[in-house]
Amino acid sequence: MSATLLLKQRHALIQQQLQADGRVLALDLARQLDVSEDTIRRDLREMAAAGLCQRVYGGALPLAPDAGSTLSQRKQEAPERKARLAQAAVSLVRAGQVLFLDAGSTNLAIASALPELALTVITNAPSIAMLLMERPEIELIMAGGRVDRRAGASLGPQALRTVERMHPDLCFLGACGADAEAGVTAFNYDEAEFKRSIAGASKAVVVAVTSDKLGTAAPFGVLATGLLQHLVLEADADAAHAAAFERQGVQVLRARA
Repeated sequence: MSATLLLKQRHALIQQQLQADGRVLALDLARQLDVSEDTIRRDLREMAAAGLCQRVYGGALPLAPDAGSTLSQRKQEAPERKARLAQAAVSLVRAGQVLFLDAGSTNLAIASALPELALTVITNAPSIAMLLMERPEIELIMAGGRVDRRAGASLGPQALRTVERMHPDLCFLGACGADAEAGVTAFNYDEAEFKRSIAGASKAVVVAVTSDKLGTAAPFGVLATGLLQHLVLEADADAAHAAAFERQGVQVLRARA
């Protein structure tokens, strides 16, 4: 292929390959398009800045979904799929545990599915706290502070201080994107910082994601794959993605079809 390809043509070809393969590598693209790796890296930076992909080491991934949607909007999306994920996720819960439930529509479904057991639940999500107020067998701890309406979560220094001395048995962590190479990622810097803090303090971390988030990435890293213990996927989630997580020691649970 000619090295004189116009910039827009290269970007269009890269976007097509990204959609077809789910990821692109700079070295492979340079060979395929007959240009230098530096040219491809510059193309990927420009495409990432335009919101067309997310840069990762060596290449790029599709941008994670829900970049601009609110929690209220996300609650209306695929509720049946999230309910099935929640049923699989709560199979990990045991009586007497201390749980952290992160904000997010899938974690709200997990809160709804919690078994009738004596538990302590910590959350930074007002919607989850309100739901669990009706569960007398659950001791509820709310991390306060400034509420980010888009995330539906308390974030910032006060929320971090609330959880910094807590060590949950299970942390149900919300994720904007999940990829075996990129790890768990988020769109918001403050949200990513809070997630990193509580994940690092927890004995085990659980992430439940719908298939549209699998194999995608957002700008801010939260958790490396090797630090994730449990990944809950939909019944028909891509087997190659699941196997990539399993190779790094992650236990993959699948929801019922």
